Amino acid sequence: MLGPTGRGEPVGDADVVLLCVPDSAIASAARNLSGHRGLIGHTSGATPLDDVDLGVHPLQTFTGSEEPSVFHGIACAVAGRDDDALAVAARIAELLGARPVAIDDARRAGYHAAASIASNFLVTLQDTAERVAVSSGIDAPTARAMLAPLVRQTIENWAALGPAAALTGPVARGDSDTVARQRQAVAEVPELLPLFDELCARTADLSQRKDVA
Repeated sequence: MLGPTGRGEPVGDADVVLLCVPDSAIASAARNLSGHRGLIGHTSGATPLDDVDLGVHPLQTFTGSEEPSVFHGIACAVAGRDDDALAVAARIAELLGARPVAIDDARRAGYHAAASIASNFLVTLQDTAERVAVSSGIDAPTARAMLAPLVRQTIENWAALGPAAALTGPVARGDSDTVARQRQAVAEVPELLPLFDELCARTADLSQRKDVA
């Protein structure tokens, strides 16, 4: 096994080259390897296989400080231009300790949007909660320490029970007076009100699904 190599460095006589570059750089990086005899793949979640032979996208969040065990047991979206390339992509996922899941190349953007909502937007949502807590007189580190166990248990409930059964809180109970008081408090950070209102509306929709479940 060769690598990793940096940009501009030769990749050697590798059977498979995985491009771990920004999505916008995949096409040019693949062109630079046009004479390479082996398979070329990328690790993008949303980019189709127009310029490469296969795709391997670990469904995990990375900040740069993780241990290799972060791959163990996670899903890994795989794709290939043909059955052989798909089999290689699946084998790479398995060698990482991940579970390969084949994703239709035409639907990669939707798959990746779901991942972004679940991970990236979750951080944005928790930042919103933290800012509202700070506006109520709780310092940010304390707010995170208080809210983190709630977030973790909510995620566990969602994963185990599904969204309708996991939903709790005043919107789900139809407690409009409490929601109104919450909205008044959120108004202390007025730029957050549109998000709060939209989340209340979507949560009300989900609560109706809960009622009929």
